[in-house]
Amino acid sequence: MPSARLARPSDLQSLLRLFEFSEVSPIVQPYSRAEEVWHEILKREGVDVFVSDVEGQVVATSMLITAPNLLRKGCQHGFLENVVTHPERRRMGYGTATVSAALEHAWRINCHHVLMQSGRADPRVHAFYERLGFMPGLRVGYVAMRPMLPNRE
Repeated sequence: MPSARLARPSDLQSLLRLFEFSEVSPIVQPYSRAEEVWHEILKREGVDVFVSDVEGQVVATSMLITAPNLLRKGCQHGFLENVVTHPERRRMGYGTATVSAALEHAWRINCHHVLMQSGRADPRVHAFYERLGFMPGLRVGYVAMRPMLPNRE
């Protein structure tokens, strides 16, 4: 059974290679900007990136973002983001390992729930999340998109 661990600073290049397979969003460019963002992620309290690797190459990842809350008796909120598994490693347990590690961490730090959204239409993706305990239909998801800024040339 694959395992997961917290990401390390040295995982950046491997993560960026994995994110090239993301079907939802492009990676940050240029590399120098990716380094800045990665250092910010690693130092930010309440943001944890979990990875599963094979021979030093990250093959799956997920990011858990947690925040304190005055409701829910003070239990934290958790948000799962950036779940990606290399196409050649899907259905082998690597994605399950990273999401399971994120959920275990969330419960350990007293999260009331972990929310996530999927931008994928593939029913296999939805079945994956449901097998891990995510329940569809409990909430209605809304997304506010950043307004388009006028092109400044």
